[in-house]
This record gives sequence, C-alpha cells and structure tokens, in this order.
Amino acid sequence: MRVITHHTPDAMLAAYAAGNLPYAFAVVVASHVSLCEQCRAALEAHQMIGGVVLEETGAVGVSAALKDDILAQLDAPFTPEPVFERTGAYPGPVMEALKGRPIRWKTLGMGVRQDILSADRNGSVRLLYIPPGQAVPDHGHNGVELTLVLQGSFQDETGRFGVGDLEVADEALEHTPIAVEGEACICLAATDGSLKFRALMPRLLQPIFRI
Repeated sequence: MRVITHHTPDAMLAAYAAGNLPYAFAVVVASHVSLCEQCRAALEAHQMIGGVVLEETGAVGVSAALKDDILAQLDAPFTPEPVFERTGAYPGPVMEALKGRPIRWKTLGMGVRQDILSADRNGSVRLLYIPPGQAVPDHGHNGVELTLVLQGSFQDETGRFGVGDLEVADEALEHTPIAVEGEACICLAATDGSLKFRALMPRLLQPIFRI
C-alpha cells in the first residue's frame, strides 16, 4: 500500500468531527480519512474528546413543546440511508455524493473533464479527470481549495501528490498542477470560492464551467 504523505490539517479534522465543515469540504475529508490510517486515527481521537466534553456538560432544560417534538421524531418510522461502498478508485463518500448515479464527465477542454457532485453558496465539490502530462491552467484562489488524488498523481510548485494525498491550497498559493505521465489523474476537489485564473480564456469560460 502506498504511503500517504499529505494529510488533512488537524484543525480541519476537528471541525469535521464537530460537524462544522461545509458539505463540499466534508466529502473530501471523509474520502481522505477512508484512505488514510493516520488521519482516521486522529479523527477518532477528536471524536473521543467530543464525547468526553458532552458527558461533562450539564443538562439543560427544554420547553414542553420542544420535548414533545423530539419524542415525536424518535417515534417516527426510521428508513435507513443506503450504504455506498468503495467502487474502483472512488471511496465510499464519493459514491454517497453520487447517490448511486454513474459518473457524468463533461469536457473542459484539452482532455480535462469534470463531474460536479454538489454546488451551492457554501462551496462546490467535483471530480476532475486530467490526462497524463496535461496541466490545469495557472490559478490562484479566492478561498480554500482541497484536492484529493484518487488515481494517478499530479505535481505543482509545492510537490508531488499521489493516491490518498490531500493538497490544501489557500489565497497565498498560485500554482499550475500537472498530471504526471502514466495513469490519468482523477481528483476530488472542493472549493469555497472561485478560482483566479491568470489567462484570458479560462476566465471567459469560468462561469460556464462553474469553477
């Protein structure tokens, strides 16, 4: 098994454990944790700490109406959510985000393709397919971008990222990711702000491709 060298930041794991990450970032973190034993252990530690905090927190009274509403929800019929398992290069959280549908690649040009899994005012998460040797146009960030490698690898100004590696890019980083020769690079990418492209053509196409 390949050794993962680029991990989810601890603060982000803590936010994920507390349920405070936007959906787009949560999908990426959940996918990374499913591939990375080190981050899975760190997440379990955060969850244990959260459990201790809850146990030591004093009880708080609630109104009769709220109590009745909670009890009614507990009595409501329970329909379990479907469980999506890893399929090929795609971890269970990705399959869950797809909700059982097949991947629908849409071309972005130069062989690069994407499938947007979710997009709202809090951010977007998508699958990206980048042919070997192909570069993603040079860009900066109006926020944070998480990129998790699911197949193949890419490299940029900060290093090389293989399967299971997570790159965290912020407003300070401008880079040109390039898929390494060999297997096509498939990534799961989430952003909470638009990218800042330097070249004119990517900027013109940006509203159409929703990046």
